[in-house]
Amino acid sequence: MTHRLAQLMFMTVLFAAPAAAADLKVISAGAVRGLIAEIIDDYSRQTGQKFDFTIGTTGQLRNIIASGQHADLIIVSAPLMGELEKTGKLAPGSRTELGRVGIGVAVRDGATSPDVSTPDALKKALIEARSVAYTNPAEGGTSGIYFTGVAERFGIGDEIKKKAVMTRGGREAAIEVAEGRAELAIVFISEAMAVKGIRLAGPLPPALQDYSAYAAAIPLSSTDPAAARAFITALTSTAMAERWRRNGFEPPLPPKREAPPLPPR
Repeated sequence: MTHRLAQLMFMTVLFAAPAAAADLKVISAGAVRGLIAEIIDDYSRQTGQKFDFTIGTTGQLRNIIASGQHADLIIVSAPLMGELEKTGKLAPGSRTELGRVGIGVAVRDGATSPDVSTPDALKKALIEARSVAYTNPAEGGTSGIYFTGVAERFGIGDEIKKKAVMTRGGREAAIEVAEGRAELAIVFISEAMAVKGIRLAGPLPPALQDYSAYAAAIPLSSTDPAAARAFITALTSTAMAERWRRNGFEPPLPPKREAPPLPPR
């Protein structure tokens, strides 16, 4: 048996999920959109499972979930997932850590990539750029809120606002660059990877980098928890690890262990 045939057989077993009569309704963060879309193509072809996605920033998803919109599966940032766990509306034990992704600077294909490897170099690139696209902080986008803070720390907050191209989400900011309406985009690395016509100039410098972790969970109101659980299993399988990496994600950090209690004196 060839390695390729063995891999195909493994993928078939991996994606062997129960047939679903209805679309699996998923509320998902925009930062995982490109990766999930790529995986769904294979998953749907193997299982017949169809999906109905609602995508948004952390702020948008917080409002959508609070409105009572039905979901069979939720994929959101770790802080928002923590908020949802406190409501008691998630199936116990269903939370699964997916990975974390940092923020990067994207440019249009064919354009010269600025040096963004150090804080000083990044500041220089931002000052020299004619326009900078990023998620409007008012939309509750994590990367846009964080970048606004970085610009303020650099002392160029007002200058950036004057040439800002603000969007509803990171994907839209990346598209602004791909279509020539902005010179730079400050977005999650995964969002830069998912849009054709742009490339990553580089991640934010280590001293400024900010990672966002993402997790999946199943609401108690899910009408098909078995299908949701099967999809989570596929997402977190060893076979998918390379796809996560290729889309800019790093494995989730292991949970912090509590220090053992001190022995009695």
